[in-house]
Amino acid sequence: MWKGLMCFALLGLSACMPERAAPTAEAVPLLAESGELVVLIRNGSSSFYIDAEGKYAGLDYDLVTRFAQELGVKVRFVVAPRLGGMPQRLSQQEAHLGVGMTRQPSKQITFGPAYLALQPVLVYRSAERKPRSLDDLGEGVLMVSSLFAASMKAQQAQHPHLRWHEAEHLDAEELIEKVESGLIDYAIVNAHGAAMAQNFHPGVEMAFKVGQPQPFAWAWPDNAPPGFTEQVTQFFARIEKDGTLARLLDRYFGHSKRLQPIDATTFLSRRVSVLPRFRDLFIEAEARHGIDWRLLAALSYQESHWDPFATSSFGVRGLMMLTNDTADRLGVSDRLDPEQSIMGGAKYIGLLKDSLPARITEPDRTWIALAGYNIGMAHLEDARILAARQKKNPDSWTDLKTVIPLLRNYEYFSTVKYGFARGGETVIFVENVRSYYDILVRFEAAVKPMFPPFNEQVKVSNPENVPLGIDAKVKAAQNGAKRAELAPPPGIEPRTAP
Repeated sequence: MWKGLMCFALLGLSACMPERAAPTAEAVPLLAESGELVVLIRNGSSSFYIDAEGKYAGLDYDLVTRFAQELGVKVRFVVAPRLGGMPQRLSQQEAHLGVGMTRQPSKQITFGPAYLALQPVLVYRSAERKPRSLDDLGEGVLMVSSLFAASMKAQQAQHPHLRWHEAEHLDAEELIEKVESGLIDYAIVNAHGAAMAQNFHPGVEMAFKVGQPQPFAWAWPDNAPPGFTEQVTQFFARIEKDGTLARLLDRYFGHSKRLQPIDATTFLSRRVSVLPRFRDLFIEAEARHGIDWRLLAALSYQESHWDPFATSSFGVRGLMMLTNDTADRLGVSDRLDPEQSIMGGAKYIGLLKDSLPARITEPDRTWIALAGYNIGMAHLEDARILAARQKKNPDSWTDLKTVIPLLRNYEYFSTVKYGFARGGETVIFVENVRSYYDILVRFEAAVKPMFPPFNEQVKVSNPENVPLGIDAKVKAAQNGAKRAELAPPPGIEPRTAP
């Protein structure tokens, strides 16, 4: 244990530390002894949660599991109920590592490099008057994400009449849902989470930024072996250099704001009024071709707005907007027949994914295939060649989407085989499909089992019973349960929505 006078080693790096006071809580065994990395983590959409398919997800979850794989150890995540309590628990050596923490001066813990900066913003109901500053909030009920509770103390010094409540167990979407429903008047959440949640709650808008972006980092007890600090620092330097960090940031935050409120509102309405006519066909297409039916539905909406008779000036037709040549290759005799169109589109996406190099992993494989669906595989290959020339990763959608628009410019398209293409439209196409897919994942059940086996190298302990998962209400609805009524946070009087 990291206490007393002892020598310890971590992966061949050793150090001796002076005796220090015994912690008040039980300390974890040395990593070199247990082979298990114990990590304090908070539940939330920017760190760790259970997604709509019952799998662990989140930026910090993905980063830690990659780090543990490099070390050759298992991981045990310990869910912390409050971000503010994590520094003390680390100083008491209850974990080897704390992740998703706001950087702050400390004599007992060491912080690694910042890898994420989140901008706090104030959100309000769009039907109400837009506040211009914190002084405009008056007697309105304000809740603040626990991510920004510490920084709000500085704001309160500048605005002494400001009153707010910390949301200990609510993430950005849940706070925004309470604002939209009228249970609270305002919330301060991170800008990425607010932009994403607006796709599901278009009745809420961002008013203004609150202070400066807050940097987040990993931290560990200051008596950890010096080699541990070096390993964390080298890990982040490597994933920043090879693009892994950028791809993960894009996966969780890069698609945060693609749809306009009117687009999101229209889609949510048609999900109820139009999608049921074709849902069974999309589900059958998944059974035949192995493509998530919700992705197929999102693609179809982007193409035709679920209009089986849609026809464009370029000659593409039907729910999946297939060209005549593509339909012939797929055996689709009537592009206006919903079943034939959906089955043909699903088969085509599968063929496009299969045609990509095997080294391309998900979710990049799907997003790149969608780009091929829109722009054609020939132009897509041109874009991948341009990406390689620019020392970017042609197998990464994060990199590729910065290159595809160059196919409009003579300087670039004249140097590749297939010439000009409207690459900017392709990027918008794929990003819109991703947004519609995210919405369907929130509200529509997956066909495959909701709880597939978790990574055997990962354990999660939740001794304080922190509610895990940002999609709990969605899962209840998907399972046929009556959706729980929204309730105001403890200590806040219920308010009536206008």
